[in-house]
Amino acid sequence: VQLVESGGGLVQPGGSLRLSCLASGLSFGSYVMRWYRQVPGKERELVAGISNAGGNTNYADSVKGRFTISRDNAKMTVYLQMNSLKPDDTAVYYCNAAHLIYRVNYWGQGTQVTVSS
Repeated sequence: VQLVESGGGLVQPGGSLRLSCLASGLSFGSYVMRWYRQVPGKERELVAGISNAGGNTNYADSVKGRFTISRDNAKMTVYLQMNSLKPDDTAVYYCNAAHLIYRVNYWGQGTQVTVSS
């Protein structure tokens, strides 16, 4: 199983980025997909999640109204559209695939997002 994130980078406050996570080696449509983020010295925090069919989403309060999670099961990809970025959004962003019945989790290697002027 591989989860490969892309789309991170340096952006000015107020800017936008779209992260992508391409999955392989798993039955993608059977997995809940989530984005987490982590800054040095802090615990990894859940940013957004989307159900296996895409009908349900959830967000951390800190990103509601600014971030949107989506998925394309045919492309085995999950996205995180991030708008109105703030310096506090600076972190390494990780993609997670979770099978709720078999209780397995897979993680990507992470992609750095830096919001700075």
